Amino acid sequence: MSTADAPRYCYRHPDRETGLSCSECGRPICYECMTPAPVGLRCPEHSGKPQGLQKVVRPAQRAVTGVGSRRVNAVTMALIAINVAVYATELAAGGSVSGTGNWIFNHGALFASGVYQGGNVFPVPAHVALPPGLAQAGVAHGEWWRLITAAFLHYGPFHLAINMYSLFFAGTLLENVIGRWRCALLYLGSGIAGSAGAIWLSPNNVTVGASGAIFGILGALFVLERRNHIATGGQVAGLIVLNLIFTFALSSFISVGGHVGGLIGGIVLMWLLLEYRRSAALSVASTAALVFVSLAIVYSKVRGYS
Repeated sequence: MSTADAPRYCYRHPDRETGLSCSECGRPICYECMTPAPVGLRCPEHSGKPQGLQKVVRPAQRAVTGVGSRRVNAVTMALIAINVAVYATELAAGGSVSGTGNWIFNHGALFASGVYQGGNVFPVPAHVALPPGLAQAGVAHGEWWRLITAAFLHYGPFHLAINMYSLFFAGTLLENVIGRWRCALLYLGSGIAGSAGAIWLSPNNVTVGASGAIFGILGALFVLERRNHIATGGQVAGLIVLNLIFTFALSSFISVGGHVGGLIGGIVLMWLLLEYRRSAALSVASTAALVFVSLAIVYSKVRGYS
């Protein structure tokens, strides 16, 4: 690893990795030490000083693009790469452009209960006897991995592109503020919370997509916005409202439970991560607690399936 790619740590808290820096002196700062300014961020020592233009522009460019002295959105880019690679693998495995009709989709998409038949999966409603001679499928029959694998599957290139576009910008901002591994925890925790919401509200729909986890990222940014860790002028709240309007307006095509579940999960987990930001162990425990609650919600929904 070169010096340019080496992780940076807050100069006041050496145990905290960060992608943020003071727009006046350039020293790395964590989200607890930063002070939002009209343009850029300030360290405690420079929170009252005027800023030079270039010292503001360069950190802002790194925050938006992830390109600069080091890769500050490595987790975000890795998640995007995984999503794209999964879709490409589906196509290589003989799947359709819509991402269906392949082994990965059949064994990774989210639904409560169903059967494998003719190279496809078909959901079966609760309390309906499954056809004899067919293999059972779904979370209700022990396929719990679907709660996370569904977040890496998409219904075609447009679905994939719009989610990855959203993930790039929202994920990059979040990763810059809270660091790589906390961003990864929040993404995975929110993704599972979104899957729990989807199972709770629409168990018989076959659900795929990263949007639950992305809504979780938006929820996390909302918490950071409300607690003045980022200065966005209420834009995050407005973006969430706009996306929720689209979600409910297009509820025939969009998983309302997945979006709302991911949003709630992201808000709750980000609040916990802020409360326990000095403890890596408690941050991991908070994520585990969210996952446990999500699994409990799913279990309560699917336990009556035949």
